[in-house]
Amino acid sequence: MEKPMLKMTGISKSFNGIKVLDRVDFELRKGEVHALMGGNGAGKSTLMKILTGVYQCDVGNIELEEKLLSISEPNDAKKNGISMIFQEFSLVPTLTVAQNIFLNREPRTKRGFIDDQECVRRTKKLLEELNVPIDPNSPVEQLGVGYWQMTEIAKALSQDTKILIMDEPTSSLTKNETEILFEFIQKLKDKGISIIYISHRMDEIFRICDRMTIMRDGKRVLTEECTQLTMDVVIQHIIGGSLGKSFDWKERVYDRNREPLLRVKNLTSGSRVNGVSFEVHRGEILGIAGLMGSGRSEAVRALFGIDPIDEGEIWVDGKKTKISNSQDAIKAGLALVPEDRRVQGLVLDHSVKNNTLLPILSKVKKGWFIDDKKGDEIVEGFVRKLNIKTDDIFKQSGLLSGGNQQKIVLAKWLANSPDILILDEPTIGVDIGAKTEIMEIIREFADQGKAVILISSELPELLALSDRIIVFHGGKVTSEMNRKEIRSEEALQHAIQG
Repeated sequence: MEKPMLKMTGISKSFNGIKVLDRVDFELRKGEVHALMGGNGAGKSTLMKILTGVYQCDVGNIELEEKLLSISEPNDAKKNGISMIFQEFSLVPTLTVAQNIFLNREPRTKRGFIDDQECVRRTKKLLEELNVPIDPNSPVEQLGVGYWQMTEIAKALSQDTKILIMDEPTSSLTKNETEILFEFIQKLKDKGISIIYISHRMDEIFRICDRMTIMRDGKRVLTEECTQLTMDVVIQHIIGGSLGKSFDWKERVYDRNREPLLRVKNLTSGSRVNGVSFEVHRGEILGIAGLMGSGRSEAVRALFGIDPIDEGEIWVDGKKTKISNSQDAIKAGLALVPEDRRVQGLVLDHSVKNNTLLPILSKVKKGWFIDDKKGDEIVEGFVRKLNIKTDDIFKQSGLLSGGNQQKIVLAKWLANSPDILILDEPTIGVDIGAKTEIMEIIREFADQGKAVILISSELPELLALSDRIIVFHGGKVTSEMNRKEIRSEEALQHAIQG
């Protein structure tokens, strides 16, 4: 049997007396793509931070090519050929590809000056070896997101990487960009580079990964060849049970003969939104489908007052409503959970409490001051209701998992009691357990006689939740379908492709 290239044995780690890793074993073979899966708080991020030197384990050993390693800081990991590419890009948009790849490690001339020509030459050679069609002199800001990802990988490989950890690498990529990435991963495998692949997208895992390790509650519960597993088995190990009927669509009852709660007429905003019209009723979940760049996100940004409206009308509960900014939208009863929770939805340095109370500070004031007791009660109520996993409401939001961060964004808007909840990719980068919980929150909100507008690239999710689906293409609504008329995911995909 092939000896592992990397071996982590008996890894344990505690924070403030709480054990987050409990005697975890993990092995990685040379040239394999190994999926690391688990729900929020499973411990996979902590395990990888120990491997990359961000944290140090309390107990356990790390061996690389049968040699015991001591990794006490990130530089120790890099010296041993271990690199990690995070969800958030670390590139400087205004610099070129070559400048980004060798940033802070630039080759120098004999006189000590930065040798730009040598930098370009090395980058060109590296990209040619990887068969990546990028000009080293191109500013990164002029490239598509897929090529940002390739540049991140090339940057890691320029440091003689043996093990590459990829954290949700396709979360911001289009379908075509994802295909390019998968081809690239195969080339890395052929070169003998080992990849630890962290993703919640199971179709990707089964397509490109050789083996899978699943973690739950700080323990390793399974390591197996992907060919020996089914999606149902994987889900059961991740959440410790079955999904039940979360992804089953059930026809919901709401009154379509009443005045729509929201009516949008001929909305135009910039070059991406061109005469969009739609309506949504009380108790209805309206799904919005479309490719990236179709104008779906831009339409709801304009609707919420983030982007200026050039033309069009907005009617809320039968009344014509002017929305010039987000405050106007909030007063009209709208709430928007944006696509990028870390940049647009949260202040990561602030606590769970502060983030949740941001939209409702005026409601928790006592005179000139904040009524902390009232605020604490509101936040603790949402922590319980939404099952937000945190030590306490004063914990920094940036330290929580992606699923729990998304629940905080939901909590802060639900606390404001909106009538219309707009959700843009609400489960992106969220594990299957948290995803089902968020789906139930959406259903419960609509069941209260309120309205939901749901944008999602996850077609099973869109089909499971929506009562109607409209499709965006080229900044316009090109088709509308009642959910019960959609026979398959393929039929919806055809409509999306136009």
